[in-house]
Amino acid sequence: MNIAITNGLLLMPPAFRGGLNAWSMTNGTPGSPTWGSADNGALVPADQDFGTCLEVMKQQTTTSIRFMGETPLIPGVYLRVSARIKAVAGALWAARIAGWAGNGSRAHVDGLVEVGPTVPMTAYGDVIEVSAIVGVGSRQGVNMAWGTAPVYGHFGLDLVGANGGAFRIESIRIEDVTAAFIPSLIDWVDVRDFGARGDNATNDRAAFVAADQAAKGGWVLVPEGTFFISGDLGINSPIRFKGTIRTPADTRVSFLQSFDFPTYADAFGDETLGMKKALQALFGYTDHVSLDLCGRRVDLTEPLVVDALAPSLTGFSNRRVICNGSILAVAGPKWDTGRWTSTATYNPAQPLRLSAVANVAAIEVGSRISGPGVGREVYVNGKDVAAKTLTLSQPLYGGAGTRSYSFERYRYLFDFSGVEQLSRLNFVDLDLNCEGIASGIMLPPKGEMIALRDCYVTKPRDRGITSIGRGCQDMLIDRCQFLSNEIDLPAQQRNTIAINVNANDVKIRDNRFVRFAHFMVADGGGHIISGNHWFQGDGSGEGLRYAGLVLTQPNVQTTINGNYIDNASIEWTNEHSAEPNFTGSEFSFGGLTITGNTCLCSNTAAWFTWLTVKPHGTGHFIHGLTVTSNVFKALYGEVDRIERVDTSIADLDYNNMRNLQFEGNTFNGILNYVSNPLMVQHNQTSAATAWTLPVIEGLPFKGWAKSVQSVIAETAITDAAGARVDAAPWTQVEVGTSRRQIRLNWPTAARGRVCVYARMDRPQ
Repeated sequence: MNIAITNGLLLMPPAFRGGLNAWSMTNGTPGSPTWGSADNGALVPADQDFGTCLEVMKQQTTTSIRFMGETPLIPGVYLRVSARIKAVAGALWAARIAGWAGNGSRAHVDGLVEVGPTVPMTAYGDVIEVSAIVGVGSRQGVNMAWGTAPVYGHFGLDLVGANGGAFRIESIRIEDVTAAFIPSLIDWVDVRDFGARGDNATNDRAAFVAADQAAKGGWVLVPEGTFFISGDLGINSPIRFKGTIRTPADTRVSFLQSFDFPTYADAFGDETLGMKKALQALFGYTDHVSLDLCGRRVDLTEPLVVDALAPSLTGFSNRRVICNGSILAVAGPKWDTGRWTSTATYNPAQPLRLSAVANVAAIEVGSRISGPGVGREVYVNGKDVAAKTLTLSQPLYGGAGTRSYSFERYRYLFDFSGVEQLSRLNFVDLDLNCEGIASGIMLPPKGEMIALRDCYVTKPRDRGITSIGRGCQDMLIDRCQFLSNEIDLPAQQRNTIAINVNANDVKIRDNRFVRFAHFMVADGGGHIISGNHWFQGDGSGEGLRYAGLVLTQPNVQTTINGNYIDNASIEWTNEHSAEPNFTGSEFSFGGLTITGNTCLCSNTAAWFTWLTVKPHGTGHFIHGLTVTSNVFKALYGEVDRIERVDTSIADLDYNNMRNLQFEGNTFNGILNYVSNPLMVQHNQTSAATAWTLPVIEGLPFKGWAKSVQSVIAETAITDAAGARVDAAPWTQVEVGTSRRQIRLNWPTAARGRVCVYARMDRPQ
């Protein structure tokens, strides 16, 4: 840098031959006496060493020569003031550079060092040079460090010591010497100074390593050009890019002090490639815990397929975080869904395998399979081309046989399908903007404790988060929003699903899910689904409503607590079972607790229910279900009841029902109050020995009236003549063709009103 060039500033004082009135005899301020009127100073026109110069007879202990012009002082700029002098007669003395510091008010700034080193004169005729450096900063080599208070100075020369001597001085020089201080000012090294070529061909790795070592904690600068790097590279210094680097796909580059997305985007000159290389480093080094996007938006032109960018990554369990930014899918052919149709053979004895798969090589791992006998969200998580087999995420319920299946391979912003096992990966404070172009995240086949926190998954084309195996074990999703790409479609036309899981112990807490086909399809057990809001309605009058949450394991040991369930149901199935008929060697439907939820519907068909059990095989029953303290409310049209059995494939075995608790719920706009036990009132107006109650509609799932918990007389029980009958009835249950009636039997004909507490289950 040279401010005389860059800023057009005139630093050099005029030569003495131009006149001495510009030179002060004191401090250089306006009004001070000048050498133009002095009787002890005059110009010498032709000195053999200096040419035209100033000769002065020293008459004062300190004889001063100051340029009266105001030389500017700029932060970051360093000036060298110098002069060549010689003694010609009389007493010898010493010389030094000196100055006068002035602030913006033209006042003197006190307390500063205003003189440079003193140089003694030792012989007549010897030319010596005196100099000093002045600037704002107190750096090594700066003689007059003035700070920021002075904005200009009057600079020149002092002669000190004995009087009576004569001296001559060449014109005083003021020069910008900032360039000498640049390394210490900006604290960086340039990779070109260590041999880097930047020609996109020469391997510059050694130069980068040398520059990193030389930086010693300072910055490494990569200037304009394209620098080819072959071989893994770790840079320990902070690094800044004006140019770019290029590497082979398998070369890992780690910026240990600048590990963030903006640095990688600058380094590789492309956001998608920069994100790929940053992820490669994130999983390739132990030094990095989090990849910070620094609030930046990453425009992705293709999926981030992690096994392709890190082919040696087969297993990883160290905590890693991707955080603080936005990922945006940019339309292009690399997001196109892969589609195949193939015949294959299924044998329930090998529940997670398809055999004799035609065209098996073409079918991609991560493809969703559909076809006869296939439940929702079944994926391919492995294949053996030689054996013509595919490994599945879930069994098929359709039984043995050879069938035609369809396969769809969706494209994801983050695709971990090729990484065998990955645990403790966290997505935090991210906007995943799928834009109807891409899906969100495909999990690895194995892993645990993958988490999303405070993220937005917006408009996934097909899926938000997909599990193709057991990589969802202990998954945590907290305080996120999932916004469907099908918001404007009627519910029956939606196909997108926010989340699916196959493993156990998933926590879904305090999230918001907007108008998906299903917000979650969950196999496995031990889930906690709490504090969420999922709604799936539309603007249709008497519209169809579908499952928001689909549970595909019959014995789920799952808690659904404190959610807002809006125009959607909970559907409970066993569709991921290779042998869906109940065999007696397994648990049937049970272990589900639904408490404290707010359940709403509006403008919906009357048959809608918030809880639907759909057995995919015969012989199943419910043995453990708690539905308590919920609010059920229907707006703009009543619904018949809150629960039902979908018998489109099979019905439940009502004889084996046990341990169902439906209590303490609130009903508004619901035609049938449902409870277990259920209070039934019966008014017998004519005396009879057998009172047969009407068909009971309010037992859960229209279950059989299997037991009577109590019979309470609400009026006097009398015979036909009005005399009181003090006997108690004995009860018959499962009366009538529907088996949903109760009969009270009296020893004598009686009449009156009773309250009966009936149950549709037995404890054992």
